[in-house]
Amino acid sequence: MKKILKICKNGHKFYKSSDCPVCPECEKISKPKAGFLSTLSAPARRALESNNIVSLSELSKYSEVEILKLHGIGKASIPLLREALASEGMKFKN
Repeated sequence: MKKILKICKNGHKFYKSSDCPVCPECEKISKPKAGFLSTLSAPARRALESNNIVSLSELSKYSEVEILKLHGIGKASIPLLREALASEGMKFKN
């Protein structure tokens, strides 16, 4: 596929072959340095953030099935989330 030059709202220039508007430079800047969201891929992190799931206590209110239904969450994210919950003595809703 042909890559198209794009410029984000912050002026970063990048090439994408899809319609995805996400700027790789802005993603690097916005990625958390610590916490469970820092262990996830950008699409998985955005999926949780866009649904206001930014804490483990909020995450524990959902079942694995519900989280997997979010656009951007893949099966690889679930073990990471399960481990993060377990580290704080929590788990997904049954």
